[in-house]
Amino acid sequence: MAALGRAALAAALVLLYYGFSIGITFYNKWLMKSFRFPLFMTLLHLLVIFGLSALARALARCCTGRPRAELSWSDYLRRAAPTALSTSLDIGLSNWSFLYVTVSLYTMTKSSAVLFILLFSLLFKLEEVRVALVLVVLLIAGGLFMFTYKSTQFNTQGFMLVLCASFLGGIRWTLTQILMQKAELGLQNPIDTMFHLQPLMFLGLFPLFAVFEGLPLSVSEKLFRFHEAGVLFSLIGKLFLGGILAFGLGFSEFLLVSRTSSLTLSIAGIFKELAALPCSLCSEVPMVPATLTARGRG
Repeated sequence: MAALGRAALAAALVLLYYGFSIGITFYNKWLMKSFRFPLFMTLLHLLVIFGLSALARALARCCTGRPRAELSWSDYLRRAAPTALSTSLDIGLSNWSFLYVTVSLYTMTKSSAVLFILLFSLLFKLEEVRVALVLVVLLIAGGLFMFTYKSTQFNTQGFMLVLCASFLGGIRWTLTQILMQKAELGLQNPIDTMFHLQPLMFLGLFPLFAVFEGLPLSVSEKLFRFHEAGVLFSLIGKLFLGGILAFGLGFSEFLLVSRTSSLTLSIAGIFKELAALPCSLCSEVPMVPATLTARGRG
């Protein structure tokens, strides 16, 4: 009965994750048709996530009267910083790649993330070496590669960006699992984890934005050189909506990792990509995945 209960809980968490992940995937696909600044969009989403998680922590503290988890500067820099940096780079490189690659090439290359997650999970002793587990991961990754191979328009620069993001995604989710499952840190609650990671993620991603999008955005009529206030407010509203979806996605991802494992999240993400891929291939505009916000989805 206990095993059945754990399986039911995992299935419910996966469904919650699917809902937010698919929602933000098609939101990003829709928004990128008119606003092609993914790094700036990601930074705004990080700010919204931080604000909402801070508000949720304050409300929980008022309702329960109990203090929330607070990391010391030593733990913050030593334990949270590597997770935040790998997360921000995973997100940034994934988003950047969509200036060069199609959805199919992204999906094919990103399927390697599950291999990196398995590798780092074994290195950090989060998973035991089992032949069945290794075979399942290899079959999933290989099957997804072959599924998308024929529909791929190869681009070397985009391919390298996605491959680096996959490698960083393996580090990211392994470190996230360690961070959330260490009882002494008190970050088992996804809200507390998001609250602590967002500032460092913002700082880690901002240099990429400043170098590659800062000048184009500063002269763009989409934002800083707008002509109509209504258009500007509409864009801000759309970006804020994405931040809300990103908050829900981050919450569901971190909750799934804390209750199961990073490998479970990665495998669930691959099946989600397979389900969404046929729809995304119907569009000529590259689809920006949910990695724009928190996932990098291994």
